[in-house]
Amino acid sequence: MRVNQVFSFENIDEIKQKLLFWSQQFREICYLDSNQHTNQYSKFEVMLGVDAFTSIQTDSFSAFDTLNEYQKNTKDYILGYLSYDLKNGIEKVESNNYDGLEFPDIYFFQPKKLFIIQNNSITLSYLAFVADEMELDWLDILQTVVYQENIPEVHFNARTDKENYIKKVNTVLNYIGKGDIYETNFCMEFHAKNTINALQTFLAFNKISKAPFASFFKMNTLYALSASPERYIQKTNQTIISQPIKGTAKRSLDEYEDNKLKFDLENNVKERAENIMIVDLVRNDLSKTAIPGSVKVIELCKIYTFCQVHQMISTIQSNKQDKFSVTDVIKTTFPMGSMTGAPKLSAMQICEFSEDFKRGLYSGAIGYFTPDADFDFNVVIRTILYNQKNQYISYSVGSAITAQANAEQEYQECLVKAKALFSIFNTHVAQ
Repeated sequence: MRVNQVFSFENIDEIKQKLLFWSQQFREICYLDSNQHTNQYSKFEVMLGVDAFTSIQTDSFSAFDTLNEYQKNTKDYILGYLSYDLKNGIEKVESNNYDGLEFPDIYFFQPKKLFIIQNNSITLSYLAFVADEMELDWLDILQTVVYQENIPEVHFNARTDKENYIKKVNTVLNYIGKGDIYETNFCMEFHAKNTINALQTFLAFNKISKAPFASFFKMNTLYALSASPERYIQKTNQTIISQPIKGTAKRSLDEYEDNKLKFDLENNVKERAENIMIVDLVRNDLSKTAIPGSVKVIELCKIYTFCQVHQMISTIQSNKQDKFSVTDVIKTTFPMGSMTGAPKLSAMQICEFSEDFKRGLYSGAIGYFTPDADFDFNVVIRTILYNQKNQYISYSVGSAITAQANAEQEYQECLVKAKALFSIFNTHVAQ
C-alpha cells in the first residue's frame, strides 16, 4: 500500500536536479525524464523511483516467466530494464561476444519511494512503512545543493575500426544479396577505461540532448545514462503503441541548411524503405497478442527534430486480447524491430556473427510497470553504460543496413550518432 502527498514547485529544472542529487544516496535509482516532450502518449514529465523494497534479477532463460510472476504478485510500481540478450530465451540465438559491462540480463525493483512530476506539482508516493519520512525527505530535497563538476577528458576506442567496419558491412550486404535478410541493424561499440562521475555525466549528456525518453539508472555500481529519443512500447489499458525510429540526419546551426537536411531525410527513399520494413515487422509482432483487425499505423515516416539529430519515426497501435498477459506483449515484440531487422531471427543471428561485442543493455529497454499493469519502455540507444567497479565505459551505435546501403555512409552515420558522446568528454575516437 502506498501513501501519496502532493507538493507544488515553481522551477521544474531546479526540482529535477535537486531530486537527482538527493537520490544518489540510494543503491537503486531509476529516473525517467521526458524533458517536456509531452504529447498525447505522455503520462508524466518525470518519474523517479529509489531504494528497492523488493527486486528481481535473473538470466535470459527464465526472465519473462519471472517478470510475469513478479509483476502480478507485486501489483505496484516496478522499475527496471530488459537487456537485449533476453532474446536468447526467446529465439535460437546466443551471445558469446566480448562483454566489458557485465550487466544482469534483467533487473526490476519495487521502490520504497516514488516521485512523479506533472503540471508543476510533484507527487510523493511512499510505501506505507516509510510514509512518515515523506515530509522530511521533501525538505531535504528542497535544501539539496546542486553543483557542477568538469567532465574528465576520456579517449574512446572503436572496438571495430573503420576498415573492419566497412568489411563487416559488406559481408552483411552479401547476406542481403543472397536473400537471407532484407535489413539488419549492425552495431559498433566505442569503449574506454576510466572513472567518471555518473550523475555529472548524465546531466551534461541530458543538457545537450534533451531526449524524450532520457533515463538515469543505477544498480549499485552499474549505471545507464540514457538520452534515448525512442519509445519501444507502451500499454495504456488495452491499447499498445510502438514507435520505431529508422532514419537519421544531422542538425545544422544554419536554419536553411537544417531545414534542407530535414526535407532530404523525409524524402530519402532508402531511409523510408528502412522505416517501412520495420513498421511491417512491428505490425506482425503486435498482431501476436492483438484483437484481430486492431493493428493500425497511426503515423508513417514522420520527421521529429531533437537537439542533435532529425529522426524518422512511425507509430503503430493495437488492442491487446484479454487472454494475453502484459509480459506476453513484451516477449512477442522483443527485441524491438528497430534494433534487429527483418526477418528478425535471421537478422539477430547475423548481427551476433558480425558484431564483436555483447550488446547487453544496449538495444534493450528501460521503463516501468504501474499497479494497474500498464507499462512504458524506451529503447536503450544514445546511452552511456558504465561499470564503476571495473571502470569500463561503453557507448554503442548502429545503423540499418539494406541493399541500398553504402558502408562508408553508414560509418559516418554512426559517428553522427556518437557526436554527443565525444563532445561531452571533449575527445575524439581512435579509429
